[in-house]
Amino acid sequence: MAVVKSVKIDGESIHVFKSAVYIFEASSGFTLELDLIVSEVVVKKYKKEDNLIIEIEFEEGHLIHSIMHVKALAGGLPQLNLFCELDHPDDYYYLDLVNENDSWFPNLEEGITLEEIRKVEMPNEDISLKLRLPIDQIEWLKTQKKAHLNELVKEFIYDYWKKNHT
Repeated sequence: MAVVKSVKIDGESIHVFKSAVYIFEASSGFTLELDLIVSEVVVKKYKKEDNLIIEIEFEEGHLIHSIMHVKALAGGLPQLNLFCELDHPDDYYYLDLVNENDSWFPNLEEGITLEEIRKVEMPNEDISLKLRLPIDQIEWLKTQKKAHLNELVKEFIYDYWKKNHT
């Protein structure tokens, strides 16, 4: 199997934890398929796009530039499936050919955890909290900048978590 060295989406390099690239042969024709384990941040950024400009660089030196469709795959780890139709699959002789009747499909989730992915790129989510606090604390909170409060709460939660869950 060809080993992916790097992937760029719309000119931006992304961190790829695991990947599989192959030609898929179905009765309707051939498609170039790129399955990726990426961060949750990358999935969130690209999952709603219809088409992306993809650059795949392989360790042995081949380079593929293509406009590909994107699908976010359901499962335990954040995954993208990028694909495009091929007229001339022989041009990609260095890629594995997978037939729709084959039982082999790459299991990318094996050997990697969500915790390892989040060590590289931790997603941030917005949350709203309703608190009942003394008025002097509320007045102080209102004078603080959002970025400062985010850091303060994040530090408090990590410190609390370490003390109570280790």
